[in-house]
Amino acid sequence: MSEDFAREIALRLLEVRARSRAELAQAMAKKDVPAETIESVLDRFEEAGLVDDAQFAGLWVEGQQRRMKSTRALKQELRLKGVDAEVVDEALAETADDADYQAASALARKKVRTMGALEPHVRYRRLAGALARRGFAPGLCHRVVSEVTEGVDDEGDRERP
Repeated sequence: MSEDFAREIALRLLEVRARSRAELAQAMAKKDVPAETIESVLDRFEEAGLVDDAQFAGLWVEGQQRRMKSTRALKQELRLKGVDAEVVDEALAETADDADYQAASALARKKVRTMGALEPHVRYRRLAGALARRGFAPGLCHRVVSEVTEGVDDEGDRERP
């Protein structure tokens, strides 16, 4: 396999979205590109600034936080994408300390609006489940769901003072 072929694979993938070095290496390996060629191409891409795991991790965290995911879920996703643990920790350190609380609270407030006709215990269970599936810690789920459902009556409307 030629370096041109490997370069073409990487460029096609990078046109779609930013990728980690490991993702690109894995894609090239699937196409039976030799390991030496993969390393050579990726080294050149890093020198040119086309592949940067730190930048990729920062962009990924920023994009996924808008989707209201927990820090724990983001960390796991980045590790699955082959980003080094130190780079992941640096990317997540830039987020606010209470980012998980804010994301969980925003998601719960959004979801509770659609649960007006449900019994309080069903509403609680569904909200807690939705937060848990996004990777939020059980204690945080309980706290946020309790706060969000505190002022909601049986019809799902906010009680008026």
